Amino acid sequence: MRRIWRQLAPDRKKSTGEYSAHRAAKGIRTFKSGQSTWFVGYKKHSLRLWLSHYERGVLLVPLVSWIAPANVWEGQFLVASLRRCERRWSWWPNYVVADMSYLPANLKRECRERWGVAVLTHLRSGMKLVEPFVAEDQAVCRQGQPLTWLGYDPQGQEHWFEPTAPAALCSHCWEASQCPRQFSYRASDHETLLGLLPLCTRPAQRMLKQMRLWIEPVQSYEKNQLGLSHMFLNSLRFTWWMGLLADAVCLLRARALLQHQPASVVSKN
Repeated sequence: MRRIWRQLAPDRKKSTGEYSAHRAAKGIRTFKSGQSTWFVGYKKHSLRLWLSHYERGVLLVPLVSWIAPANVWEGQFLVASLRRCERRWSWWPNYVVADMSYLPANLKRECRERWGVAVLTHLRSGMKLVEPFVAEDQAVCRQGQPLTWLGYDPQGQEHWFEPTAPAALCSHCWEASQCPRQFSYRASDHETLLGLLPLCTRPAQRMLKQMRLWIEPVQSYEKNQLGLSHMFLNSLRFTWWMGLLADAVCLLRARALLQHQPASVVSKN
């Protein structure tokens, strides 16, 4: 009977939600082959700052961190983090690179209108395109001529585009005589594709392709090198303490890396 109970106990906990860890909940994680997508516990959500002046590698440091049960929706923490930055430092980042499912359109709009923050995410599968986009990284006019972003008008809250030089299609277009050669699109038409910084621009694509890839290695450092993945944390308050200690280690490590000067190599004759 003991062996049967030990086999049935985990399933019973998942069905009843009565876990030994205080305020833990069942959440979903990134799918891996041979591994269940569900786990029971807590999640750590961090807004990290990229220290671009560190030239020897990519260095991300935590600004604001939150610990919550695993089933708590992630989207609310970014807005709360920006509000925390505003209250604590009267400063906040201009650009935030997030997961594609991290924020809905209304919260991206709030970040854009309230703080002037561009929240960059990849386009979710199945999401419809709007003009002038034919792909996440490509904008064209109605006749197929590629467009270049001119800039964002904060008063009108709209983006301006023009044909990319050399505009080969414009000389053969039947609407050339009536074409204004400059096109405007409201940022609110699509908060993911347009927003504050259109996804087709080179800065947006560079941040998505380069910075987004470093999120997992940073999380791996906390889980593996600091040993958090091998610890059983049965209290949300205790998990908060451990999360703050992990942030402190990351900040001290970043401080040491910034102050350390690599030893100069002396050539010998």
